Amino acid sequence: MIPVSKKSFHKRKITTFITKNKKTILRVLLFILSFAITLISCNAQSTLPSTNITPGAYQLEKYISLLKGKRVGLVVNQTSVINNTHLVDTLLSLQIDIKKVFAPEHGFRGKADAGEKVKDGVDTKTNLPIISLYGKNRKPTIEQFSDLDIIIFDIQDVGTRFYTFISTMHYVMETASETDKKVFIFDRPNPNGMYVEGPVLDMDYKSFVGMHPIPILHGLTVGELAEMINGEKWLDGKRKCDLTIIPMENWDHSKSYSLPIKSSPNLPNDLSIQLYPSLCMFEGTNISLGRGTLLPFQQIGHPSFTNFTYSFTPESIDGMAKYPKYEDEVCYGIKFDIDNGVHGFDISYLIQFYNTFKKLNKDDDFFIKYFNTLAGNSTLKSQIIAGKTETEIKATWEKDLNKYKVLRKKYLRYPDFE
Repeated sequence: MIPVSKKSFHKRKITTFITKNKKTILRVLLFILSFAITLISCNAQSTLPSTNITPGAYQLEKYISLLKGKRVGLVVNQTSVINNTHLVDTLLSLQIDIKKVFAPEHGFRGKADAGEKVKDGVDTKTNLPIISLYGKNRKPTIEQFSDLDIIIFDIQDVGTRFYTFISTMHYVMETASETDKKVFIFDRPNPNGMYVEGPVLDMDYKSFVGMHPIPILHGLTVGELAEMINGEKWLDGKRKCDLTIIPMENWDHSKSYSLPIKSSPNLPNDLSIQLYPSLCMFEGTNISLGRGTLLPFQQIGHPSFTNFTYSFTPESIDGMAKYPKYEDEVCYGIKFDIDNGVHGFDISYLIQFYNTFKKLNKDDDFFIKYFNTLAGNSTLKSQIIAGKTETEIKATWEKDLNKYKVLRKKYLRYPDFE
């Protein structure tokens, strides 16, 4: 018998143990790696803006254990990040079983123009299937949810009724309620969350740019709105979905918020987001609001307004506006900046530009059919044509707004601005 050294004996025992327990050892190593990545991601929160606002997605410790062993779908776009890493990449690194990605208006990477059809496809980085929720398929099908347990919605909103991401959220919740799937909302700040203004939607004008009886500036985060949709039974058939909100920390409705990533191609900065609720109404008119320039939603004009000294010329810009209104024509009008920027929901410029059109005997060409859809009623157009002042018009919204404000308080998760 050949003697065996202690060193060789222990080495052989270790080799045998590893061979017999490969799977267990691998699982332990993966757990350690997952835990390490979680710690790194959590510690990375120290790189957040000085406001220390912590969006829901950043708080991995609140939801990662709930996703383990589940089949997950994500409704996300370019704003769905934890620091500089996309949520999809973060979850994949933590061994979460992501089955597919659902893309809203502008697409998964946020490069499609407003209104442009978003196509199904495959993400080249992760090879995950991408299913469009903008185009013919705005509501996920029961089949598309059949291989999922949890659907995560994590998209930066800007707080207006006609911003279509909240309509996509509604339809996701609706299909989830029909298929007994869970929906997780990763909450993010509303940069216009300090305002509750504008007419409440007349449900006769319900559309993809207005699905709920809420004002144009609704003063809710997507998480708060999701709970309102559920609580008020606004889903089809008055259903409720199994909803989990991952809330923010250190944010309230009085706080401004500078978006680290632009929320859509034509909202490139804080000023455009501030002006968007008011200037978006010009989408329902024959006025250019700067699409096809580097200052969309920061200037308004028309080729015939030559009495204005300021001018701009819309051009085709890939990824922003391929076919802008008045392409290659000089438009005259107004440029907004910090000094003359409007806040909340301001219709004074809408009235001013209508009256300018009227002086040119072109008032019949001012409004297009889409205006009433955006306004959520037929009265605003009629009031402007009738020569009502902004004060008179806003007074007609007061009753419905006060009723809505009472409703809103039921669903607030964060301190209010009042």
